[in-house]
Amino acid sequence: MAFRDLAQTQNEASGDVLAIRAVAAMIAVLFAGSTVLTPLYIIYKLQFGFSQITLTLIYAVYVVGNLGALLVFGGVSDVVGRRPAALAAMIVAIVSALIFLFAGNVVSLDVARILSGLGIGIGAGTGTAWIAELLPAADKSRASIITTSTNFLGLGFGSLISGLLAQYEPWPLRLVFIVYLMALAVVAVLVWRTRETVAKPGGLGRISMRPHLSVPEKIRTRFVAPAVTGFGAMALVGFYAALAPSILAQQLHEANHAVAGALFFELAIVAAASIVALMRVQSSKAMLAALASMIPSVLLVVAAQMLASMALMIVATACCGVVAALGYRGGLQVVNEIAPQDRRAEVVSSFFVCCFVGNALPVIGIGVVSTYANPVAASLAFAVMIIVFALVALAFGLRQRR
Repeated sequence: MAFRDLAQTQNEASGDVLAIRAVAAMIAVLFAGSTVLTPLYIIYKLQFGFSQITLTLIYAVYVVGNLGALLVFGGVSDVVGRRPAALAAMIVAIVSALIFLFAGNVVSLDVARILSGLGIGIGAGTGTAWIAELLPAADKSRASIITTSTNFLGLGFGSLISGLLAQYEPWPLRLVFIVYLMALAVVAVLVWRTRETVAKPGGLGRISMRPHLSVPEKIRTRFVAPAVTGFGAMALVGFYAALAPSILAQQLHEANHAVAGALFFELAIVAAASIVALMRVQSSKAMLAALASMIPSVLLVVAAQMLASMALMIVATACCGVVAALGYRGGLQVVNEIAPQDRRAEVVSSFFVCCFVGNALPVIGIGVVSTYANPVAASLAFAVMIIVFALVALAFGLRQRR
């Protein structure tokens, strides 16, 4: 009898390991869909004949889907269950990829980007909760490490594979989405076979469609530092995801799509490795380190453009990867620590809104400035904005530590 119980426990543990891998694969493949376009923006720009502002808007409109998922569907998996919500996210991602596959104009790219953001918003929240529930009770801290590092791995591999296919294989705007659709189909099957962790899933009628977002007054001052840190960290990610290929082609005279994909892959892989390597660094220290490091990192990016130095750009990208990791992870953990227990979901959601806005808004500003000035001036304006934000957040963060 004891042997049978032990065997059952081992089987359940083995099943949970496989389940965690399946959910992590879902998070990775969803986020890969957001950077598949990174090496393709230049090709779309030439084929459809749109401006740099339009390019940045195509990137930024993705955040509309993110915010829609966060504000309206943020708690849907708590009601209907993790597996149905995850499968819904996968279906949305498949529809998005199909629209990209047959895209013939800017409108279709915008629609596909919004759907991509919606799928990621639903799937990421669902996957994070699902992994936390699949882990042992004493090991819940691993959930944030797994999800955030997997997030960056998906971002990196999406860009790298897309760049390689676009540069060295035929149909640069088609083949990558055929491959991506195959990956989505495989992962959808894995998700469908993963066990549910919500004890009593309900029906769709129980889902509230009313957006609800706020930060309690008593923690608003303490919320500023992590919110601005998340904004800055995701602004760096957005800068590389949307504009790095243009910078490589115009200032560094490197038009190879594989190199464009590899540069963002470097950022993402450094970020993922940093999250794991520095996971024992206290959250507030990680946040303050990210804020202090943002200043030299963005100055290195501008210097690489002004000097047309690929070597300096590679160093700058690695620095930005570490900053993104420390800023995102440290800011999120600080928010979790200061949020009241009964309002944690609202406060964390507010933090994610700051991250999403940071991922999109500065990119649009750079697109506008580069249209009327030049790319170096636009990057310099971006660097000044990041430096000002970092100094403000540092002031708030240091004051809270006293």
